[in-house]
Amino acid sequence: MTSFIRKVPTKSGATAVQVVYKRGREIIGIKHIGSAHNQTELDILLIRARELKGAGQLRLDLFGNQEPELYLERSFSELLWDALNRQYRHLGFDDIEDEVFKQLVLARIIEPTSKFDTIRVLKGLGLDAPSNSSIHRCLRRINDSSYRDLLSSKCFKHATASALTLVLYDVTTLYFEIQREDEYRKPGLSKERRLEPQITVGLLVDRSGFPLEVTSFEGNRAEVKTIVPVLQAFKTRHGLQDITVTADAAMLSSGNLYALEELGFTYIVGSRIAKFPYEIEEYIKLPGATLKDGQVFESRIKVTIAGKRAYRRAVYQYRAKRAQLDLSNIDRLLVKAQRMIDGKGKIKRNRFLQIIGGQKEINTALVNKAKKRAGIKGYITNLDIPTQQVIDYYHQLFQVEKSFRISKSDLKARPIFHHKREPIEAHLTIVFAALAISRHVEDATKMSIKRFVQQLAPIRTGIISINGAKHPVKPLVPDDIATLLTSLDS
Repeated sequence: MTSFIRKVPTKSGATAVQVVYKRGREIIGIKHIGSAHNQTELDILLIRARELKGAGQLRLDLFGNQEPELYLERSFSELLWDALNRQYRHLGFDDIEDEVFKQLVLARIIEPTSKFDTIRVLKGLGLDAPSNSSIHRCLRRINDSSYRDLLSSKCFKHATASALTLVLYDVTTLYFEIQREDEYRKPGLSKERRLEPQITVGLLVDRSGFPLEVTSFEGNRAEVKTIVPVLQAFKTRHGLQDITVTADAAMLSSGNLYALEELGFTYIVGSRIAKFPYEIEEYIKLPGATLKDGQVFESRIKVTIAGKRAYRRAVYQYRAKRAQLDLSNIDRLLVKAQRMIDGKGKIKRNRFLQIIGGQKEINTALVNKAKKRAGIKGYITNLDIPTQQVIDYYHQLFQVEKSFRISKSDLKARPIFHHKREPIEAHLTIVFAALAISRHVEDATKMSIKRFVQQLAPIRTGIISINGAKHPVKPLVPDDIATLLTSLDS
């Protein structure tokens, strides 16, 4: 006797799954497994059909000549939840004995949505979802019990010693769907060019982009005034020595350099080039000298440290690709400025437009200076290391920018709908924990967290009712997904 599984379309538009038994060419029996109305139900019924088909005649005769009543009660992404739950435990986050907090963190990775709508997400995962009031009580616990401090400590322990020799810092802004500001949510220079009230968020990560600290500030706090409080808290929390911090030019000020040196940090900070570097000026004066792609120059820059003038090392590099971009941006601004001069556009701020005695004109001297500096990037440091290493360290900043992109896009950290600072801080703590898990998963699997969720979510566990008795049906895990999970747990 042989058997095979067949799928038969029904009049109602469903797909019936059957196990057919044959002796020779004669069909001697048909077992109807069930009818599926979508792909998920069909996958589960096919799994059940394979189990019945392989069980042999003795298994089929359990029901005698009666057709069993078989229903798919529900299905859920148990494999995905378990995979993320293991990473939550791996990072030590389960030391926070708060099941609702864990649910909020993992649900944000799977389907980021509002706190209230998270209940729907959790129910769809086959979990006992908390009530709305339970979620709000959890938000209070997050702050009252200093969950973020514990998470930061766990993240620090997870980061490798080599990754911690260089930390990266940057800021972003998160806006609110409100128009009225308060002492915390204030209009300021928005990274997203929005006008709504916002907060400023500083993020410190290791050289791989794994998050170490997150701190929020008032929306109108200048970027340059955020780095010292974050690094001071980081150093105090962990008692660190021999740490280099990298930050972009927005963080550069003499006061910050002095504060970083007082804290014992070495640093590499991007430098705005207001004046053409003397060393490059002298070089291009040489007969036949032209700037070459990747060419590096060393210099010194004057700063004020503890009220006294001092000099710090400056490194400059010319890149041809950066020069093309700079010149393109200059040309774009010039076109806009000329339109304003010709009366074809509204008067707006433009660095190359000057108005003298009511007369609009191009600031030619400023344009020439900008074109002369095109392609040159500066770095200020107190490190005695090779120039290329200074540049390479600085370029690791893309890792913190990537973490911000994950937070804003995949984890949807903004816009924020909370109204008071306490739940806003709790929201940031949830996003911080979700970001740590996401970066850990990405590092282990070499796959984006969004793609990881998309790969595992369709592999669903089912609960089937056979004559009133409930039976779990394990999913069939493809080989590539099994390999993916192995890389995650190795």
